[in-house]
Order: sequence, then structure tokens, then C-alpha cells
Amino acid sequence: MLVVGIDLGGTEIKAGLVDEKKGIIKKISRPTEVEMGNAQVIANITKTVKDLTENTEFSAIGIGSPGSIDRKNGIVRFSPNFPNWRNFELVRLIKENINVDVFLENDANAFALGEWYFGKAKGLHDFIALTIGTGIGSGVVCNNTFLTGKDGLAPELGHVVVVPNGPQCGCGNRGCVEATSSAKYIALEAKNLIDRYPDSLVLKLAGKKEKIESKHVFQAYEKNDPLARVVCNFAIDALARAIGGYVHAFNPEKIIIGGGLSRAGDALFVPLREMTKKYVMSSFADTYTIEQSSLVEDAGILGAASAAFYAEENPL
Repeated sequence: MLVVGIDLGGTEIKAGLVDEKKGIIKKISRPTEVEMGNAQVIANITKTVKDLTENTEFSAIGIGSPGSIDRKNGIVRFSPNFPNWRNFELVRLIKENINVDVFLENDANAFALGEWYFGKAKGLHDFIALTIGTGIGSGVVCNNTFLTGKDGLAPELGHVVVVPNGPQCGCGNRGCVEATSSAKYIALEAKNLIDRYPDSLVLKLAGKKEKIESKHVFQAYEKNDPLARVVCNFAIDALARAIGGYVHAFNPEKIIIGGGLSRAGDALFVPLREMTKKYVMSSFADTYTIEQSSLVEDAGILGAASAAFYAEENPL
């Protein structure tokens, strides 16, 4: 079975022709051009699919979109990357141009499905997938059931509060794990503290304060840089607290972490595994592992395609 997986981003549309057993057969990308208006975005998605599938039969399109979605009706309720998309009928507009089934899924949930079909969760009945970048997205499979909640909005594990009255989160709350441990937070906190550590390796790696990114902080952390230690230890400890709570709530076999921050590799995962032990009850010790996603750059495409495979197998 062949489907098209579309990783829909605010700057780029990434699409792949995906076989359920073989994975990605072919992939292409195109600018999203959000600034050109909704009609142009739909035209760009349509052209991307047609270019990708020329002279090729496929059964469906899966779209992974950031934001809150109504998967049953194919509507994007709200998306931070698409300011004009309020109750936007994305699926209907795509189907007007391409006559196949189109399935819509939140991008973080799609990532979890991609791990289930193609990644480290293949064959598992219980796992949590976290994608950590600008924000923290999540997906949960529990007792072999893909959890989405009554209104399809779950799970938002990035908005579990781990530091009461902590840093301001984009959701309006304070101290969410997204506000303490995302790549955006780590870079922001390093910038806020850099004047106290003018000789920090973080600054040397970035070149200037404005260009500091989370990757520079973790590179310095590996070298035992004082500023990086302060920022990373706080962020990793907060993430460990959150994961401890997830372990207690869902009893997963694996917590799989992807997204830009996962590229920090051992600098993130070694201390995270150790710190998480502090926040897990003894009865849950050794019941889970924390692992780095292996899907890397293809996670978005494979996740979107997996949303189509899953929807075809589990109709609403």
C-alpha cells in the first residue's frame, strides 16, 4: 500500500511517497508560502502531491499539521504556524483538487504513529513519544490504544506543570515542561544569563548572543561549561520530573524522544535517564527505557503517512 505523507510546516512542505513495509520511496519539498495566503498554501500542497505521485497510484494522503485539529471533520481548529487558519477546512480543500482519501493529524500525534509503524515503538503496546524542539509535542499509545481524548485534543504532555510559578509558557500558564525544557527555552535562558558568564563557551560557539541556540548550549555542556551546566541541569531535571509523572500515569515500555533537541544525543540522554530515576517510584524502576528516535529528518513524513495507514485501518 502506497500513501503520501505530508509534513506541513510554516516554512516548508515536505512530502514523501511511503510504502507501509518499505518506508519512504521518494520525497520532495516546496516552500509553504504562508505569507501568500491560504489559497497559495493549498495550491502548493496540491502541486507537491501531484509532482510526487506523477504516474503512480496511491490510496490516501496523510497530513501532519501543527496545532489543534478535528481529525473527524478534517479541520484545523488553530495552528500557530498558520495565523489565518481558524476552523480551516484543510481536508475538504485538498480533496477538491485530489480525489483520494485525505487524513489529518496533529504533527506530534503523527510522530507517535510514525514511531509505531516505522520506529522504535514498532510492535509495542505501551509507549510515549515526545518531540522536543521549539515546543514539546507528545503522543501516547496505552494498552495498544492510540489515545486522543474525548475531543481529540489529547495528549498535551508538554503542558504539564513541573515548576510552579516557573517560566511563562506560550499556552498562558507558568512552569509547563515546554517552558522549562524545550529547545526554545534552553536558548532563551542561556541568552538571559550570558552577561553573568561573559567567558562562556556557549558564546564562543554561537559567535554572538543573538545567535545562541540550544545546540550550542549542549555542546558547551559536554565540555562542563558553567553556564551550560546551570541551564541544562535545570532543563533536564524539569523534563525528568515530567517523564516520571508520565511513567506513573501510563506505565510505558518506552519513552521515545525526537525533535531538534534529541540531536544533543548522549549529552541529553545520559543525564536524563539518571535524573528520571529520582522521580519514579521504586515499583516502576526498570519498567521503561528512554530512547532517542531513529527517524530523524524523515519523522514528519513517516508520521503523516502513518496517520493515513492508521486511519484506513481504524475508521472513525
